[in-house]
Amino acid sequence: MAHTHVHGRERIQFANTEDKQEFSKYPTKAGRRSLSRSISQSSTDSYSSAASYTDSSDDETSPRDKAQVNTHGSSDFCVKNIKQAEFGRREIEIAEQDMSALISLRKRAQGEKPLAGAKVVGCTHITAQTAVLIETLVALGAQCRWTACNIYSTQNEVAAALAETGVPVFAWKGESEDDFWWCIDRCVSTESWQANMILDDGGDLTHWVYKKYPSVFKKVRGIVEESVTGVHRLYQLSKAGKLCVPAMNVNDSVTKQKFDNLYCCRESILDGLKRTTDIMFGGKQVVVCGYGEVGKGCCTALKALGAIVCITEIDPICALQACMDGFRVVKLSEVIRQMDVVITCTGNKNVVTREQLDRMKNGCVVCNMGHSNTEIDVASLRSPELTWERVRSQVDHIIWPDGKRVVMLAEGRLLNLSCSTVPTFVLSITATTQALALIELFNAPEGRYKQDVYLLPKKMDEYVASLHLPNFDAHLTELSDEQAKYMGLNKNGPFKPNYYRY
Repeated sequence: MAHTHVHGRERIQFANTEDKQEFSKYPTKAGRRSLSRSISQSSTDSYSSAASYTDSSDDETSPRDKAQVNTHGSSDFCVKNIKQAEFGRREIEIAEQDMSALISLRKRAQGEKPLAGAKVVGCTHITAQTAVLIETLVALGAQCRWTACNIYSTQNEVAAALAETGVPVFAWKGESEDDFWWCIDRCVSTESWQANMILDDGGDLTHWVYKKYPSVFKKVRGIVEESVTGVHRLYQLSKAGKLCVPAMNVNDSVTKQKFDNLYCCRESILDGLKRTTDIMFGGKQVVVCGYGEVGKGCCTALKALGAIVCITEIDPICALQACMDGFRVVKLSEVIRQMDVVITCTGNKNVVTREQLDRMKNGCVVCNMGHSNTEIDVASLRSPELTWERVRSQVDHIIWPDGKRVVMLAEGRLLNLSCSTVPTFVLSITATTQALALIELFNAPEGRYKQDVYLLPKKMDEYVASLHLPNFDAHLTELSDEQAKYMGLNKNGPFKPNYYRY
């Protein structure tokens, strides 16, 4: 076991600030391999957004200063190292095996090329899974230029594989803030090429085009946005009357909500906690703050392992659901002293306050499954009387003056993206939804979509789900004409009214 990183009680000193930044980077999966490798073999062994084998320190030249050319003689890209393309291609092929829906979409639509003429500029996490989406868009006739929506989540070898096939990609793992905006700008501003569709995750690309290239923005036929944050920004633009193109909110489509939030968190909460702490859950006292889709998923998993789970909730409906599912609903301040694990998933801020952190027992594990890193008041813990001790990648012990330790995971950031991985199958559902939203907006007749934010039509949601059924060898029953008439439905769907909650 490599215990070299653990310093008794003293703070970790760094000779220069660069080392310190390198150390406190967000997912430090690759950078600190030696330690995480010895403690949990599996944590770097899966093909995923969090685990990229390319060490960020192997070559200090910024990709911006390197002249690289792919085998076709094109240099219209900027990645860490184009020579890693072959390795990236293997990762993409492995991801394809779990993303059969996108592959069958390619087969079905290859003839008619529904995206012929579409020029898509995209800003998402660049991983093997999004590469399958990008190559599907290309197979359907689109031209794509791509950049990363997160400075740490890029898999360098995948970016290289995309650049090698001729997709202009501007992204590498560990970009600076300046690099991040430079990459976005390089994607949008080219003499010979003007985007007419935007695919965004987080709203940064939309914001940049809107501010810097208003003429391009006005000509765009549609925006597809997949994150809570980005959707929020679109609604703000729309309210202010500044949204001059139709936009599709993929985040709130049924398939994305249920699968990304409920089923995915049900599996990744344990994955993240086990990889970082190797904790035994049987008999542990756990409090989960928030009983929405994410909270429900987390609780199901924890309960199955024999943990004693209680819930905090502000909404009486969710609280009643928790009671009926057999969980006690409490106030955090009532139970904080007894808890072994505290998990937040509310999407709010200051859910766990400094006063509550002060009252926790020795060894309590604190983590966040919500979207933003504001749920736990981490800033209040950076005070002189507390000592932070980095135990391994993404795990800090915070030591109080009396010797009490609280275990903080991923500095209060999203646990499953920082510390573990998200199953490819779930990403397949999201990616298929994005592809269909692009096709829908690009091919919609004039006037079907006004300058506003829309939800994906239910018919599309059902189609996404039906593309994934063959994976499970599931067979749908068909309505007879008589039954369809009795229910007032079309035999081919949609099967539920718009207000139906699944």
